[in-house]
Amino acid sequence: MSYSAQNIRNICLLGHGSNGKTTLAESMLYMTGGTIRMGSPADGNTVCDFDPEETRRQISISMAVAPVEYRGCKINVLDTPGYFDFVGEVQEAVQVSGAAVIVCSAKAGMSVGAEKAWDYCESRSLPRILYISKTDEENSDYNAAFNTLRERFGKNIAPVVAPIWDEHKKVIGIIDVLHKRAYHMEGTKRVEIDVPADKLPVLDELYDALKESVAETSEEFMDKYFSGEDFTYAEMVQGLRQGVRDLSLFPVVCGSAVEGLGTMMLLDTIVDLVPNPLEAPPVVVEDSDGEAEEYVLSDRALPCAFIFKTTSDQYGKYSYVKVMSGSITPDMSLVNARTGETLKLGRLYVMKGKKAEEVKELGCGDIGAIGKMDALKTGDTLCDSRKVVKMPAIPFPEPCYSVAIAPKTKGQEEKIASGLTRLGEEDLTFNWVNNAETRQMVVSGTGDMQMDVLVSKLKTRFGVDAVLSIPRVPYREKIRKKVEVQGRHKKQTGGHGQFGDVWMRFEPGDTEELQFCEEVVGGAVPKNYFPAVEKGMREAVQHGVLAGYPVVYLKATLYDGSYHPVDSSEMAFKTAVQLAYKAGMPQASPVLLEPIGELKVTIPDSYMGDIIGDLNKRRGRVMGMNPDGKGNQIVEAEVPMAEMMTYAIDLRSLTQSRGSFTFHFVRYEDAPPAAQEKAIEAAKAMADE
Repeated sequence: MSYSAQNIRNICLLGHGSNGKTTLAESMLYMTGGTIRMGSPADGNTVCDFDPEETRRQISISMAVAPVEYRGCKINVLDTPGYFDFVGEVQEAVQVSGAAVIVCSAKAGMSVGAEKAWDYCESRSLPRILYISKTDEENSDYNAAFNTLRERFGKNIAPVVAPIWDEHKKVIGIIDVLHKRAYHMEGTKRVEIDVPADKLPVLDELYDALKESVAETSEEFMDKYFSGEDFTYAEMVQGLRQGVRDLSLFPVVCGSAVEGLGTMMLLDTIVDLVPNPLEAPPVVVEDSDGEAEEYVLSDRALPCAFIFKTTSDQYGKYSYVKVMSGSITPDMSLVNARTGETLKLGRLYVMKGKKAEEVKELGCGDIGAIGKMDALKTGDTLCDSRKVVKMPAIPFPEPCYSVAIAPKTKGQEEKIASGLTRLGEEDLTFNWVNNAETRQMVVSGTGDMQMDVLVSKLKTRFGVDAVLSIPRVPYREKIRKKVEVQGRHKKQTGGHGQFGDVWMRFEPGDTEELQFCEEVVGGAVPKNYFPAVEKGMREAVQHGVLAGYPVVYLKATLYDGSYHPVDSSEMAFKTAVQLAYKAGMPQASPVLLEPIGELKVTIPDSYMGDIIGDLNKRRGRVMGMNPDGKGNQIVEAEVPMAEMMTYAIDLRSLTQSRGSFTFHFVRYEDAPPAAQEKAIEAAKAMADE
């Protein structure tokens, strides 16, 4: 069925891991006839957790789409992972949603995952609904959970439901505050019941609070409220819709997704209060001249679509797309704003988990997928050639955790490289490089769980077993004093021999690059051998004498030598200078340099002491602290790279996942003796491999 933009709602489910997002999506589908049975993550048969890795681990790893049809509307539910290693999937969903449903457990209330979800919504000014899940489970406490939300977000929290308890404090039904009705579940059916007498005062109190929230959305409503007039139902809905849109009001719903309690109430709230795609604020885009302009979504404008996710499996590649304006059809020719290339669209699909249903058109505001478009990447914008714009990029986090990856069986490096390249098309939060210097393939991403999933996918999808290890640190070497040394290469083998003789001065230089000079007088070494001497030096400095790391800040001067008119050659002089290098460098007080990075850690104030103490243990130097204006502090420090290998994991445990950081290389510094010894031992072990 085709839906107009007015009847489409795009919502993402956000929140902490294991708070019930996937079960809620399953409940929405089942209660509206979208599926014939209610799946469960524990049984591995939900619509949204279809990847083999998800069913094995019983957690969400990828964002999945579940279209729900209800009351003449299509609600595109984007189910996201709650584990922080998969934040890229969350950012993709937030980018194309018109509102978020933040799922909080009745056992935990405002968890770290819910706080982060709130921050993602704040950064995009996204309307949001709060859903308190698992109200039927043992040890659940709706009131405590609601109070944590109220404490965190104040009077903007507007409960549109109230739970009904039995004498054992078990939730047996819910009250719809707006309609002043109560319901309970009989099997999978929602059945209306009388509002219990002891709940009538609670209902009146909550209804008055809603009226007050509605009054604050316009002058007209405020006057009506203070004159003591009641609002009509239409005015209540209008005021609540306005409050949700302008972010002055955040409805709270509760329920049990497993039993279906509260699910229909949540769907009603989404249909009634969440803005449709045409009501979304304008997007700031880049036009064909690279200038910023405001772009208003319109169903009557030229077609434009945004690719927000890419997946590939044994059946082919799907580019998930949100239609930003107009509509798109198969075989339509559109321009890729990133490349300027005109592409003919493939088949169009509506996705329900892994199931793809082919459609003839995707209308404005709708979410679907285009099949087998290898030229498309996540973040691309497809436009009519008459109006080419680039939608804003998805704000993926910088990779902050690196591991070395190698095949269990030698010779399968190519297989790992091609597997990582394919997986990198789907997940833009990690990257990998072949580090020639440390002779390792290094993968960088968001955390250890992401790396573990990558290794599993390499095995199941590409048939290659991989092992992870701590990456080697790219040290450097330099000298601290001046030496003068001779390098003499003489070999007689019958016929032409080999002869080269150089006197070299090695001293600390003032640039990282090798400075090669010559001060030969009287033709002791002919000029035509100077390039060979320099080439020999450039090859030699790739391997220092302490631990085999490249030598920097070296000035090498050729100041004397001798030659043989017959036996001298470029090769002989090249060898001679390398002999001088090997003899002279150990005498020049060599020292190991370690890479130092600039660290910026963003943390709530309360963790400051722990973070500073931890940085001191890592040999870090704190350079300053600045507030970020959101109640956090940004600690700036310089820390040796060797001490930062597990920082992403350690910071999570120190701050309960509330902290984040960036770390960039800035310079090399002399390593302290203990660090030098450790690095030299590691280099010897590597050479013995």
